[in-house]
Amino acid sequence: MPVDSDAVFTVAASRVIGANAEVVYRLIADYQGGHQRILPDKYFGNLRATKGGYGDGTEIAFEMYPFGMRRAVQQARSRVTEPEPGRVLVETDLDRGFVTTFTVDPISPSSARVEFITTVPRKPGILGAIEKTVTTRFLSTVYDAELKQLDRVASEVATT
Repeated sequence: MPVDSDAVFTVAASRVIGANAEVVYRLIADYQGGHQRILPDKYFGNLRATKGGYGDGTEIAFEMYPFGMRRAVQQARSRVTEPEPGRVLVETDLDRGFVTTFTVDPISPSSARVEFITTVPRKPGILGAIEKTVTTRFLSTVYDAELKQLDRVASEVATT
């Protein structure tokens, strides 16, 4: 559900994942193999750690395909921090200022609630309003697909 302020807007999504919170968090924080497995190929490609590789201090580069259009590829770079290691991981876009927070909370020994929240700098005027609408729609679609994929992958990892 989007939340507004004058300078930014946010897009959030959450889902209960059928795996232990520790397993889920490790997949999200592992940029040398885990995180790649949870990204829908339709929207992301070529994710690689350019510094570090797990959690805090990692820097990543990747491609985004807006609305699944590979011909409109956008290059992105982010830095990872862990304000609450094992629970909260933050990716800060180094070029556009987007900040995505991943929060993993245990529900039971075999399930966790995962929330993605992205804060986006808001441009003024009509262009900003259009960009907010488009970005919100796009990120909501991406997060739905990513959370479904995270659920599938985390469930597979938990049973191996």
